[in-house]
Amino acid sequence: MPALLLAGLTFAQEKIDLDAIEKIKKEGFDNSKVEEIAFQLVDKAGPRLSNSEGYKRATDYAVKQLSDWGLQNATTEAWGEFGRGWEMEKSYVAMTKPYYMPFIAIPKAWTESTKGEVSGKVVFLDIQKDEDFEKYKGKLKGAIIAIKPSGSQAPTFEPDAVRFTVEQLHGMEHPAPRQSSFTPEMRAQFMAQRAFAQKVNEFIAEEGAALIIKGVNGRHGTLFTSSPRGYLKDTPEGIPELETSPENVNLMARLSENGVEVEVEAEVKTKYLNDDMQGYNVIAEIPGSDPTLKAEVVMLGGHLDSWHGANGATDNAAGCIVMMEAVRILQATGLQPKRTVRIALWGGEEQGLHGSRGYVKNHFGDRETKEMKPEQEKISAYYNIDNGTGRVRGVYLQGNAQVEPIFNEWFAPLDDIVEDRTITISNTGGTDHLSFDAVGIPGFQFIQDPIEYRSRTHHTNMDTFERLELDDLKQMAVVIASFVYNTAQRDEMLPRKSMTEE
Repeated sequence: MPALLLAGLTFAQEKIDLDAIEKIKKEGFDNSKVEEIAFQLVDKAGPRLSNSEGYKRATDYAVKQLSDWGLQNATTEAWGEFGRGWEMEKSYVAMTKPYYMPFIAIPKAWTESTKGEVSGKVVFLDIQKDEDFEKYKGKLKGAIIAIKPSGSQAPTFEPDAVRFTVEQLHGMEHPAPRQSSFTPEMRAQFMAQRAFAQKVNEFIAEEGAALIIKGVNGRHGTLFTSSPRGYLKDTPEGIPELETSPENVNLMARLSENGVEVEVEAEVKTKYLNDDMQGYNVIAEIPGSDPTLKAEVVMLGGHLDSWHGANGATDNAAGCIVMMEAVRILQATGLQPKRTVRIALWGGEEQGLHGSRGYVKNHFGDRETKEMKPEQEKISAYYNIDNGTGRVRGVYLQGNAQVEPIFNEWFAPLDDIVEDRTITISNTGGTDHLSFDAVGIPGFQFIQDPIEYRSRTHHTNMDTFERLELDDLKQMAVVIASFVYNTAQRDEMLPRKSMTEE
C-alpha cells in the first residue's frame, strides 16, 4: 500500500504520520548534506580539544550554519568554568642512535613545551616500590625518560571493522543479569597503583627530567591519546610528555636491555589559551508550532569536542554531523513540529560530560541534590549519538520500560533502513544522555554498529575523515529526525521512569 494512503493510519496507540516519515527519508537520502557538514567539522575545523582554537572554529561554523538553515536562537552558551585552552605548535621525536628512525608520537594534551630541542640517552625507569626511588635520586636532571607500554601488542586475527550480527543484537535484547567482576579488593589495588604512578610522576618532575616518552595502548601505528587533566586553571607545571606507538618504546627497550645505547632527539612546542576559562555548548532551536505544546521541548545532541591526536571524526564529529543533518532535514521538509526542537552540541565531554552536565544543572536540575527547576517538567526526551560512525541498529532504553512499545511502533516505518532493529532495556554509559537521565529526563543513546570504533578510531591518531561511513551517517540522521519528529507530535510527553529507578 502506498505510503500516502497509510498516512492516516494509527500504529496501536501511537499516531504516526507516515507521510512525514517518507518526506524525512526522501530528504535525508536524496538531498543529504552529511558530507558537507563532515568536511566543515572534521577537515576544516581540525582537532576540537575543549577551549582550543579548533573547537572555536567548529562552534562558529555550527552557529552560522544552523542559523542559515533557519533555526532560531543559535548561539554558543556558556555552561560554567572549564579551564585553559591548549594548542600544539610543533611536535617531533626520532631515535638517533644506534640508527635514525622517526617515531609516531603525539604530545599528551595540555602538556608543557620542551626547552627547545632536547636530545640524549634514553633512561628506562624501573620503580616498583618506594625503595626504588633512591637509585634514581639526583640522576634524572635533563633526562629523557621512556616508559614501556602495558597490554599486549600481539598480532590481531580479527577484523578491525565489524557490524553487529543478529545473534549479538539478540543478546542485547535479552541481556543476562549483570554481575560486577570489580571487587572491593580490585578497586583498592587499582587506587593504590594510580596513587603510586602519581608519586612516580611527581618524583620525575622534582628531579627535573626534560621529557617523558610513554608507550601507550595501540598497535600497527595506532595510538590512543589521553590527558594529564592539566586543563584546570592554576595547574602546576609538569614535565613535557609525548605519547608514542607501543612498538617504538618496545624497540628502544629491547635495544637497551641488550646493551645497545639508545639516544633520541625531540621538540614539543605548545601554548595555553587563558583569556576565557568558560566552557561553551552550541544551542539552536526549531520553535514549536502548537500554541500550547511549543512550551515543551525535544532535545537531540552529541559532543563537539574531541581529542587532539587526529580530527575527531568518529568521536564525535559523527554524532554532531548526524544531529545537524537531522534538524536540517526537519527544516527542509517543511514539517512543523508541535513541540520545540532543540539541538545541543556539547563541549567538555571528554573531560567528564562537563558541557551537558553544566547545561542540565543550569536549566533542569541538580543531579546531586535532586532539586529540579521548572524547565525539567517541560522536556520530553533527549536523544544522543556518540558511538562512532556506525548505523543505528536500535536503542538502549536506559531502564525506561514504558517507552519500549512506543519506540517499537516508531521503528516500524523504518524497518527498511534499520536492519534487525533491537530495543534493549539495558543502560549504556559514558556519554551525554546520562546527564539528562540523572535528573529524571528520558535520555537515550542509540545502538550503533561498532565498525572500527574500539579497535582503530576511538581517541586515536587515526580518527580522520576517511573513517566516516557517510551512508551510515545518512541513515542515522533519518532515524533521529523521525524519532525527534514523532516525539514532538505526541499528545503527551514520553513517559518517565521514577528517580528511584536510576
